[in-house]
Amino acid sequence: MGRPRATSRTDLERIGFELFASQGFDSTTVDDIARAAGIGRRTFFRYFGSKNDLVWGDFEDQLAGLRELLEATAPDVPVADALREAVVAFNRFDPEEVPWHRQRMQLILTVPTLQADATLRYNEWRAIVTEFVAARTGLPTSDLLPRLVGYASLSAAIAAYEHWLADERQGLEPLIDATFRQLARGWESTIPCQG
Repeated sequence: MGRPRATSRTDLERIGFELFASQGFDSTTVDDIARAAGIGRRTFFRYFGSKNDLVWGDFEDQLAGLRELLEATAPDVPVADALREAVVAFNRFDPEEVPWHRQRMQLILTVPTLQADATLRYNEWRAIVTEFVAARTGLPTSDLLPRLVGYASLSAAIAAYEHWLADERQGLEPLIDATFRQLARGWESTIPCQG
């Protein structure tokens, strides 16, 4: 008796991740995933537009959640605190989801075809932060400050993820919190000079 038919996006993601771990992302086809899930290729495409989309999961819905977290922030909360709190909450996962999320992010940050896709998807993430900062400061989104904070926030989040992936003992939320606190402080006073 084989594996029961996959009946949800989550089931397909898990099956895909298992295949990516055993065969590699580039060597795994949509047909491989569909076959392992006991579904047809057309059924796979009802859930995901592509193999890349399977890795990203429900990222678009998560982006809407990030926007909601930022919009729900009280106006008297400083921008840096609001961003830190929202990004930490955005990256909070149930303990049983953490291994899957770790595998997802390992793929996104290391597989070249997914890295190219990440540029487009992370532009959306960065735009949400840029728009939030612009709204809070009264500046246009085209101003340097909102853009700088958008780019710096994305870089800080990715740095935290890379550190988390390199050391399984680290917790993701504390790393993101510490990274955004450091970003808010700046680095001039915290990087010692050698000389």
